[in-house]
Amino acid sequence: MTPKKGDLFDPECPTRRLLDRIGTKWTSMAVKVLAEAAPNEVRFAELRRRIPGVSQKMLSVTLHSLVRDGLVARRVEPTVPPRVHYRLTDLGLSLEVPLAALRTWAEENMAGIDQANALSDAHAAAEE
Repeated sequence: MTPKKGDLFDPECPTRRLLDRIGTKWTSMAVKVLAEAAPNEVRFAELRRRIPGVSQKMLSVTLHSLVRDGLVARRVEPTVPPRVHYRLTDLGLSLEVPLAALRTWAEENMAGIDQANALSDAHAAAEE
């Protein structure tokens, strides 16, 4: 049986929750770092070093969601302290293509977005 396709416009559709999770900057950065390392694993500490500004807690929450969604595989070495390794699954690798396109679009268009924001702010200030 083929799974039912989601409907983004249905308020009850799980697609919305998934987009909320994969649409964050931390998810995009984590997937990029893991995609660059694929098929190799990356340790938690290395991920944290390679994602500027992410807190330990936010990275942990992000990775937990990615593991739960089947996008990332987690492996723990039973050492003291434990060494935790992450790698993208095939499903996670498939997410890198659209996320890379979105990152590229953002990088190429940020100057125009900043300019539009500045014009909008100036217009709003002139109306006050």
